[in-house]
Amino acid sequence: MKTVKISLNSIDKVKSFVNEVTKYDAEFDLVSGRYVIDAKSIMGIFSLDLSKPIDLNIHSENNVEEILEKLAPFIVD
Repeated sequence: MKTVKISLNSIDKVKSFVNEVTKYDAEFDLVSGRYVIDAKSIMGIFSLDLSKPIDLNIHSENNVEEILEKLAPFIVD
């Protein structure tokens, strides 16, 4: 599992993020405080506090580098 911090501070960012992660067969979880939601669920994402960065857990063994490359616009340090 790989964990990165991402920022989804606009509706357009959320939509394009969900479009990217749904292209992969891997499991993606967003963690905000004690809440863990499926990153492929646009309604779930909007239930989180999007004003600050969120942890993204990528549950994949194979193409993690490719996934990180595609999600680079959302990743924050």
